[in-house]
Amino acid sequence: MSRGRKPVKDKILFLINEPQIDHFQLKAILMLTNTADIAEAIGEMKKNKKVQLFRLLPKSMASDVFSFLDPDEQELITENLADNEIGQIINSLFADDAADFIEEMPANVVKRVLKTATPEKRAAINQLLQYPEDSAGSIMTTEYVDLLEDETVSEAFNEIRSTGVNKETIYTCYVIRRDRLLVGTVSVKTLLFSEQNEHIGNIMDTQFIYANTGDDQETIADKFKKYGLLSMPVVDNEKRLVGIITIDDIVQVIEEENTEDFEIMHALAPSEEPYFKTSILRLARNRFLWLLILMLSATITGIIITGFEEAIMTLPVLVAFIPMLMDTGGNAGAQSSILIIRGMAIGEIELKDTLLVLWKEIRVAALCGLILCLVNFVRIYLFNGRNLILATSVTIALFGTIFLAKTTGCLLPLIAKKIKIDPAIMASPLITTIVDAASLIIYFSIAKLFFNI
Repeated sequence: MSRGRKPVKDKILFLINEPQIDHFQLKAILMLTNTADIAEAIGEMKKNKKVQLFRLLPKSMASDVFSFLDPDEQELITENLADNEIGQIINSLFADDAADFIEEMPANVVKRVLKTATPEKRAAINQLLQYPEDSAGSIMTTEYVDLLEDETVSEAFNEIRSTGVNKETIYTCYVIRRDRLLVGTVSVKTLLFSEQNEHIGNIMDTQFIYANTGDDQETIADKFKKYGLLSMPVVDNEKRLVGIITIDDIVQVIEEENTEDFEIMHALAPSEEPYFKTSILRLARNRFLWLLILMLSATITGIIITGFEEAIMTLPVLVAFIPMLMDTGGNAGAQSSILIIRGMAIGEIELKDTLLVLWKEIRVAALCGLILCLVNFVRIYLFNGRNLILATSVTIALFGTIFLAKTTGCLLPLIAKKIKIDPAIMASPLITTIVDAASLIIYFSIAKLFFNI
């Protein structure tokens, strides 16, 4: 960007906040601005300005901008529009965007919106809302181009020209029989380079990737990444075409899944609301349960220390090394678990790789353990009266802790996957608690053996 030149968003914000708004100039800028950027600008305005700017948008842009807005802003704008204006927006939205909007709105807004929708749009919305949350059916759209296998290329182009303007994508067309059974796909590129009288059934691709309406959205996202797809057909149990999923929906799914895993891995209950729009009560509730579980599980550590009270009283210096052992073990376990969880998320690691993963982590644990133990032995020996027995016992306990933490950290996510729970649950907070308890048992058992306590 050239120096001194304002971004378009800043220009919009400047003009809308002027005492005397230059509507002509503002409309001219809006016409040349990306709809996502306009939505971002609306998100930074005061409430009355949000509605004011939205009313200035050309009808051809209003629904696109509306689909990019946050639910709170959509509700605000809906409440300030007339019924016919709401109808124009809802009927211009793609079915999946309209369904997402309806899901987020309170009952009074939903009733008003559906009243203004056309019967066709209302039927499409209701169809999408009947599918389970996070399923392929819930994120698909019903706006796509379908062609019959006995149509010619010329007939196909006529159909694309007449209906394509209202479809979410026209690059890939879906070939069906008259009973809507999906039999292939054909790209517009293939159509362009085919003879006009060629039948679609002769040029279609029959080796296509598809999803069932009940498939989990995370599984769908994995297929998009694996095969580099821009869209994917969705079929029912009889393999009849009912919708498609496009890449923009999958980007949102990947973001949601990554956010959920991140929150679980850091002992937070998943939340779908942005941070600043989540109430203090909700934030506290999301954190409280995990904090309570981890606090109560930490009492195990206290019980173990109490069980070795005699050893501590005999040799109080043992207490000084407890934080080092527990922190090192927790960090080592967290490193392994996070790497394994990530590998599983991107499809690099599967359950059948368990023994390979374990063998690799054993060797990593041995190498890391030897290096850390060497440094630790020298440190303890030099700064604790050159006590060879103390340095040796703590060092052996450290090696055992690292070995246990690394192997536990890699196995627990795989076990979680095996028993069909989210592997992210097995990340750092839970692993740290388990390793803390185990490291103390190892430490005090070795100390009692070396010092004959």
